[in-house]
Amino acid sequence: MKYSEMDKQALESEKQKCVERLRKYSKDDISLDLSRGKPSKEQLELSMKMLDVLDHHSLLDSESGQDCRNYGGLDGIPEAKRLLAHMMGTHSVNTIIGGNSSLTIMYQLISHGMTDGICGSTPWQEVKGRKFLCPVPGYDRHFAITEHFGFELVPVPMNSDGPDMDVVEKLVSSDDKIKGIWCVPKYENPTGIVYSADVVRRFAALKPAAEDFRIFWDNAYCVHNFDGKCAEIPDIISECDKAGNSDLVYEFCSTSKITFPGSGISAVASSPANLIDIRAFLKFATIGPDKINQLRHARFFRNSAGLRAHMKKHAAIMKPKFDAMYKVLNEELDGLGIAEWTVAKGGYFASYDTLPGCARAVVEMAAEHGVKFTPAGSTYPHGNDPQDSNIRLAPSFATVDEIESAVTVLALCTKIVSIDKLLK
Repeated sequence: MKYSEMDKQALESEKQKCVERLRKYSKDDISLDLSRGKPSKEQLELSMKMLDVLDHHSLLDSESGQDCRNYGGLDGIPEAKRLLAHMMGTHSVNTIIGGNSSLTIMYQLISHGMTDGICGSTPWQEVKGRKFLCPVPGYDRHFAITEHFGFELVPVPMNSDGPDMDVVEKLVSSDDKIKGIWCVPKYENPTGIVYSADVVRRFAALKPAAEDFRIFWDNAYCVHNFDGKCAEIPDIISECDKAGNSDLVYEFCSTSKITFPGSGISAVASSPANLIDIRAFLKFATIGPDKINQLRHARFFRNSAGLRAHMKKHAAIMKPKFDAMYKVLNEELDGLGIAEWTVAKGGYFASYDTLPGCARAVVEMAAEHGVKFTPAGSTYPHGNDPQDSNIRLAPSFATVDEIESAVTVLALCTKIVSIDKLLK
C-alpha cells in the first residue's frame, strides 16, 4: 500500500517498526561505503597476471619497432591504439593513447580550449558567460572540471534513452556561448541507461551556433556489461562524419576499471583536425606517455576477444552485487510510492530517487547508522539537485552481504524520512 494512502496512525506505526529495525544496524556498529564506483579487490585480482607479461628478458619494442623504454611516441604504440579504438568501436587512426585516466585528457582539453582555443577559435577564457551543458543526473567529476574553469553549467533533463535532445538541439543551435556537453553514452553514470541510436544520430547532426562547440563523449563503460553481451550503439565518430560534422566530438575511454585504476591506459578519439590540434598542445605537455604500460596491456589482452573474455570475469563479480541491491530495493520499497530507481545492465552505478525534499536527510541518516553514500545532489551541477531527490548508488566495492545491509539501511532511512514528510 502506498504511504500516501495511509492514515496518520498507520504511518506512525510503520515508522516505529522501521526505527526498531534500524536500531539493529546501529548495535552491529557497521561501517560501509557505497559512495564511489571503485573496483573491488576481487576485480583487481583479475589483472594480476598482467604484471608477469613483461620482465627484464622481454622484447620491449612495439610492433612498429619503437623501443618502448625511451622517449617519444606521443600518440601511443600501434597495438595499444588498436586495442582501445576497437573497444570504443572506432578506428586506431582516430585514436591517441594517454595515461591511466581519461579524465586527465578531458581536463587537458578544457584547459586547452581556455588558453589556446579549439582549432584556432577564440580562447574560452575570453568568452564572458561561457556555458557547458550537463545532462542530469550525471557525473560529478565532469561537472567539477567545467565548474573549475568558470563555465555556467546548464542542466539538461535525462530521458530513458539519453538526454532530452529537443532541449539540447534548441540550446546548442541558439547560443554561441555554449561550448560543449558532457555525455556518458553507455551504462550512464549514474542512471545506467544506454543512449538510443536515434539520440546518438541526433547528437551527430547537431548544428551548433558556436564553431568550437564539442561533444565530450565519455564512453567509460563501453564494455562493462553484466550479461555477456554489450549494448550496441552507433559509432559517434562515424555518425558525425556522415552528418558532415567530423570535428564535433571527442570520444574517451580507459582501462581504469578493467585492469588497475592507478595504472591503466586511456584514449581520446576524434577527427584528423581535432587530433592535429590535440598533438599541438600535447607536445608541450609531455615528451611521451608510458609506453611500457601500453605494451603490457596490449600483450595481456592480445586483442578484442581477449578483452571480452576478461570482461566476462568482471561481470561474474558485478552482476550478483547489483542483483542483491535490486532484491532489497524491491522487497523493501516496491509499491510504497516513496522511491524509484533505475535498473542498470552494465556499468558501475544506479540512480535512486526519493520523494522531493528527502534525499539529503536520507543520506545523512544512513551515515549516522554507518552507511556512506555519495552526497545527495552531487549528480547535479554545483551539487545542487533542485528537487533534493537523487542519490547515486555504487555497489561495486562492497561484498554481497555488505550491499544487502547497506541497501536495507537506505530503504529504512527512506521510509522514516518519507513518513516524517507525509506526516507534516
